[in-house]
Amino acid sequence: MKLITTYFPDLTPEQLQQFQKLEGLYTEWNQKINVVSRKDIDELYLRHVLHSLGIAKVIEFKPQARVLDVGTGGGFPGIPLAILFPETQFHLVDSIAKKIKVVDEVVNALELKNVKTSHSRVEQIDAQFDFIISRAVTAMPAFVKWVKQKISKTQNHDLKNGILYLKGGDLTEELKIYRTATIYNLSDYFKEDFFETKKVVHLPLKYKG
Repeated sequence: MKLITTYFPDLTPEQLQQFQKLEGLYTEWNQKINVVSRKDIDELYLRHVLHSLGIAKVIEFKPQARVLDVGTGGGFPGIPLAILFPETQFHLVDSIAKKIKVVDEVVNALELKNVKTSHSRVEQIDAQFDFIISRAVTAMPAFVKWVKQKISKTQNHDLKNGILYLKGGDLTEELKIYRTATIYNLSDYFKEDFFETKKVVHLPLKYKG
């Protein structure tokens, strides 16, 4: 938890309590349904929670903004961001039912009122969002194809509507066709070695009616 409060010192008592509960909830649920690798559960706050919150170093979501988390798995990056931005609406989607079951249990235990979940493929979600977030579920070209119809026309943030993608490693090849992509190195915000190669990629996408 000290990791979280070091980088996000202005949390409310409720947010602190919600972040503190994550470890117990994921440890308990992971024994029933494996959504986080065994070694990662010991470093949940570094490898999952703080990594998810890397997006919050790039953008501050506005109240009532709509954010879609694609391939959320056990609820990352959506759940930590939903705790941090309680006025923002998050929709967490995964095609694997048991993962969404864990997400639902965690959301209910934390009493998060700003999270909706769907056991679904993203192509079946019929709605528009300010931003689409994800943690490296596939290469960017395939991801863009899945989500390009889901960007809202209304612009509410300084950062243009589009994708915010958590990715690691050398992205030169994968992103060379996207001239408007901006790469933010998480090592600029977090000093832990884990973040040395981790990035947030922002790719603006235009609304397509």
